Amino acid sequence: MSSVPVIGPADVTHLLDWTALCDAMEAAHLGPRAEIGDTFLSRAEDTLLSRSAWVEGLGVGVKSVTVLPGNPAAGRPTVQGAMLVFDDSTGTPRALIDNALITRWKTAADSVLGARFLARAGAKCLLVIGAGAVADALIEAYRAVLGIERVMVWNRTPSRADALCETHGAERVDDLPAAVWQADIVATATLSKTPVLAGADLLPGQHVDLIGAFTSDMREADDALLLRGRLFVDARETTLHHIGELKIPLAAGVIKEADVLGDFHDLARGYVGRQTDEDITVFKNGGGAHLDLITADVILRAAGL
Repeated sequence: MSSVPVIGPADVTHLLDWTALCDAMEAAHLGPRAEIGDTFLSRAEDTLLSRSAWVEGLGVGVKSVTVLPGNPAAGRPTVQGAMLVFDDSTGTPRALIDNALITRWKTAADSVLGARFLARAGAKCLLVIGAGAVADALIEAYRAVLGIERVMVWNRTPSRADALCETHGAERVDDLPAAVWQADIVATATLSKTPVLAGADLLPGQHVDLIGAFTSDMREADDALLLRGRLFVDARETTLHHIGELKIPLAAGVIKEADVLGDFHDLARGYVGRQTDEDITVFKNGGGAHLDLITADVILRAAGL
């Protein structure tokens, strides 16, 4: 077997485009559903997350990442990993892609595609809760795809919000409920295990983009928020019974599976979506491996592979 190409941010970032990636994700969801499998291993607060997908026509991908919350104190990244992509017809390893590259583009495009489907037309003000790498990509992607004009950032550590705002020309906010009232779209990008966004603070017409929770014990929205909004996900298979955002309220009987009105396959076909300008729409970004694989294909094509 010949050596497998290794792709990092410096190789392709200048060749990628947020709108083109969103278009590729939407187009892929007009085809057959992917076969998806997730594996979680843990050691106290540390997690090894492996996500696999087979998408007919695109191939096979396995992304494995470690999530160690204690790393930043030692100057290391919280999340580290890589994705191995295999050819669809031959099974030959096609490339190894740096996790930071693929996750940055996949995660933000996932959310922005959800907002492109569900946010009220003419949305111009975005509130981002969180100030990490995901928040950084979100601001860039929302501006590029939806034409967002005003960005507010709230974070538990104000200095991190200040740094992000300086990078993007955004504004730091300290009163979270007051900031929510001003936003057309509210995006949460934290590692919280308890809700940071309250349904009582929402206004008619808003779109909520829930991103941060990825394990069975993580949540960013309270029960009231889920009950007030029309609920959607990127993929039922990777969210309903895997991520605490929905798994916990489903187990408690707060919501039912039928309350989740659709995923990207339904949204891409126009089967479901926003009904009125007064609807509150809520989208859970689960970031399944099929979305990593779609993103990987875009990256590899951009790299000429």
